This record gives sequence, structure tokens and C-alpha cells, in this order.
Amino acid sequence: MATQQSPTAEPPEPPSSEGQPPSGGGLNPRVVLALVVILVIAGGVALLTSGGSGSSHPSSGNLHSVASSKYSGSEAIPAENAPPLSLRNYSGERVNIDQYRGKAVLLTFLYTKCPDVCPIIASNLGVALNAMGAAKASKVQVIAVSVDPRGDTPKAVAVFLKRHGMTGRMKYLIGSANELARVWKAWGVGAKQDVEQPQLVNHSGLVYGVSAQGKVTTLYAANFNPREIVHDAPLLATS
Repeated sequence: MATQQSPTAEPPEPPSSEGQPPSGGGLNPRVVLALVVILVIAGGVALLTSGGSGSSHPSSGNLHSVASSKYSGSEAIPAENAPPLSLRNYSGERVNIDQYRGKAVLLTFLYTKCPDVCPIIASNLGVALNAMGAAKASKVQVIAVSVDPRGDTPKAVAVFLKRHGMTGRMKYLIGSANELARVWKAWGVGAKQDVEQPQLVNHSGLVYGVSAQGKVTTLYAANFNPREIVHDAPLLATS
């Protein structure tokens, strides 16, 4: 479930909502291969298989990452101010990433019908929040941005969040195709309907760690270890 696109590329075409995702909880090798190809074309590579140490150094748009002596995740180079992000949560409230200054923000891009990587990301973020404990988790805001403007309805999002234990813990932002495409472009994210299976969306499978000062500071591959977030989130909340 991942792609990258350069900041100068045209906004990606909105995905179709036709069809239903294939059944089965395992990663589909054909889907993973297609996503890796898209990532390479776009100039950024994210690790898309489950398991592993999450030690790869993902990139996104003009952001690259390197091993860090401070963070368990990869450190973003350069650490720049987070791109604009203002959309409505699935519940209807307006969310602007700037309102979370003073907290760590963990941002990712998902869709509810995703058969493999999105559930892993959402569940592992929940595991990380649980492991932090209430005091540390209160200084962290998790945000997901939809990559499926037609399929991610408020009802579908509510079911997805409940299924993965993230109700009330993740702001899941939705919008029109044009609204979402502007955000994807600003963050260097690719989102495109799969050619052979139109019900699937190939998109960027990264988690962005944004510091309390609003800078994109760390990047995590899709198969990140929750312990990386447990270690890094308190640091992001104080930097």
C-alpha cells in the first residue's frame, strides 16, 4: 500500500470505490511488488512487508532519512516545518496539524478497505500508545489522512477505528478528491488506484513523526516496530 511522488508532480487521480477488497489477512505478494515499483518510480522507498526491524531509511518527496543516534526511527533530513494540513475528521470537526503544537504528532496515510498494510500500521500505533502509558500518550496525537476519498465514508472510518482499537485515539481525516490530493502533494505522497484490482489503492506507507515545534523529524517504514514509537514519541513531544 505505498507510493511516493515528487512535490512537482500533478496531483494524483482519485481512487475508485468500485468493488470490494480481497479477503485474507496476509500480504499479497503481487500487491507488495506493485507498490515497491511505484515507490521506486516516485523516488522514495518504504519497506512494505510485515515483520523486520524497521531499520530501512524511508524517504518522502524532498525528505530523506538517515540512521539516528537519538531516535529509534530514521531521522528526517532536512527537519523542516510540517506541510499544511487542514481537513475534517470523519466526525465532522475541522483538524489543523498546527493546533497540536506542543505535542508529538504521528501522521500516516491510510484507507479503510486496505487488505494488508494499513491495518498493520493502525494496530501497531495502538500498541505503541498502550505501551507508553496514559501520561506519555496524552502528549501524542495520531492522525491518519485518507487516500480513498470515495470509499472512506464516516461510517467506514468508524468501523475501521473500532476494529483496530483506535476510536478516540486517531484523528482520521477525510475530504473530497481535490482536498485530499492537495494534502498528498504537499506531503509528497502518492495515491493511485491499482490497475489490475481497482478496489485497491497504491499509496505511501510511511509514518511521519512531527515534533512539538511542528517539524517533520522522524520517518518510519510501514513495518515499524511499536517500540520505536514508544521510544521516540516522548522525545518528539519535548523537541
